[in-house]
Amino acid sequence: MKVAGFTIIRNALKYDYPVVEAISSVLPLCDVFYVGLGNSDDDTRKLILSIVTDKIKIIESVWDDSLRVGGKLLANETNKVFDAIPSEYDWCFYIQSDECVHEEDIPKIKEVMLANKGDKNVQGLLFEYKHFYGHYKYIGVGRRWYKHEIRIIKNDKNIRSYKDAQGFRLVNGEKLKVKKSEAFIYHYGWVKSPKAQQAKQENFHKMWHEDSWLEENIKQVTEFDYSNIDLLDEYKGSHPKVFEQRIRLADWTFVYNKSNVTMNLKYRFLFWLENLTGWRLGENKNYKII
Repeated sequence: MKVAGFTIIRNALKYDYPVVEAISSVLPLCDVFYVGLGNSDDDTRKLILSIVTDKIKIIESVWDDSLRVGGKLLANETNKVFDAIPSEYDWCFYIQSDECVHEEDIPKIKEVMLANKGDKNVQGLLFEYKHFYGHYKYIGVGRRWYKHEIRIIKNDKNIRSYKDAQGFRLVNGEKLKVKKSEAFIYHYGWVKSPKAQQAKQENFHKMWHEDSWLEENIKQVTEFDYSNIDLLDEYKGSHPKVFEQRIRLADWTFVYNKSNVTMNLKYRFLFWLENLTGWRLGENKNYKII
């Protein structure tokens, strides 16, 4: 079995993306790792090359900002890198630059890849998500957070990055048939200092909207307001080891006050139903579990 990892990144230092940690977390599973390096205003290339490994291959790319509305730019860049992966690789592990895999999950991920390598009916592997918010000690539990997504796919170029690169579908729009990996993706996109988070949000929304929308809808402030959130729980588990240094250096304060959270009756009912049954009514799924 041969496995290729891949990701896309641009301005990692400028917007404080933990891309080194993301790549490092999946390298033990990969024979090679392809990085789609967008035209950056900082030393992102040097940052990627600082990873001590001979597995990384950089693909230079100039991002087409005319595709930014609707997130098409991110899917387009993801497809560029996926298409560059040679046919000799059986599986392709896509990790976003603010995601991470826990070292404890590496054996089970490898096991499920080996078990399904020759099954043509299995097009991808599904991961459960842990979404951290505000600080490393809080995890999102409300309905705003997606629970699962595909992160490993067969090396079939009929598979395409979907919409804003959150998941994958076939080129004709059909959902992929997947098996559960029984592993987690640790998502840290909402854990940065308030200043870094505000800069990231301003840049991220440029992938979706025209400048006129940004001027009307994005507050011109220096620090992100983390208080606009619904339901969080205190996280008592461990984090991937590659994140230990970031956690030690986290020097901002975020205090979650559940008493300030307001939910309408419909939201309360749906949240209660999900906790009781495990069924998320109305969940949007980019996959078919087999």
